Amino acid sequence: METLVNKQWLLNELNTPYELPGNAIAFYQKNGYVKLKHVLSEDVLAYYGDIITELVFRLNTLIKPMEERTTYERAFLQIMNLWREDEQAKEFVFSKRLAKIATDLMGVEGVRLYHDQALYKEPSGGITPWHADQFYWPLASPNTVTVWIPLQETPMEMGPLAFAEGSQHVEIGRDIEISDESEAILAQALQRQNFPLNDTPFDLGEVSYHAGWTFHRAGPNVSGKPRKVMTMIYMDKDQTIMQPRNSYQIADHATWLNSVPVGQKPQDELNPVLFSY
Repeated sequence: METLVNKQWLLNELNTPYELPGNAIAFYQKNGYVKLKHVLSEDVLAYYGDIITELVFRLNTLIKPMEERTTYERAFLQIMNLWREDEQAKEFVFSKRLAKIATDLMGVEGVRLYHDQALYKEPSGGITPWHADQFYWPLASPNTVTVWIPLQETPMEMGPLAFAEGSQHVEIGRDIEISDESEAILAQALQRQNFPLNDTPFDLGEVSYHAGWTFHRAGPNVSGKPRKVMTMIYMDKDQTIMQPRNSYQIADHATWLNSVPVGQKPQDELNPVLFSY
């Protein structure tokens, strides 16, 4: 009986509104990201973290030794759309609490799910090079945001996410895939334009939200434990699909948007509305 009651508490937390700090929306709009403390409890992270971790290791197909991997492969194990694999993972991904925050930060009427992805940086995992996520997405509007949820406390040695503040407004590097090249070119360009860098640890229960065009990176994991992170990518519920501009967007159009015709809105089956006013 107690397990059922506890589970109900967890579900209640996932679907109860979070009180945004007074300056959070303005900070996000200006800087293209925001870090928020105490968004999820230790109990929620432990319960759903175990479920997500089991799925990651069951579904992972990247088993090459670290020294044989590309820079991208060394950055993390990446498992997508866990919500379609497991009903309990779906409870976490469909959290109204997290989706409402995304809605309020972007100042839209509601959000759809683009897709979720677990990003597990293994011990000895390398850097995540500088990049902007929306390079990969055939979406017409910049109203997209990713919530980055560490499933454990994430000190510097684990490689927490770092952000170039205000970089969502610049056109540089929007045509570069995540790679050694993107790390070198963007590090130089962002430094030249004096974008402040927020490179700080994450407390347990702290999460970040970053816009689709905000440049970000992460350091290597030099700790002895995996850096376990779950993410959900949200888009304005009124987002429209645009003509893909590169091979990655062509693939994303087919995989995450079910090849819905250009100019139309995503469909509810694959891209459900998770929160709406």
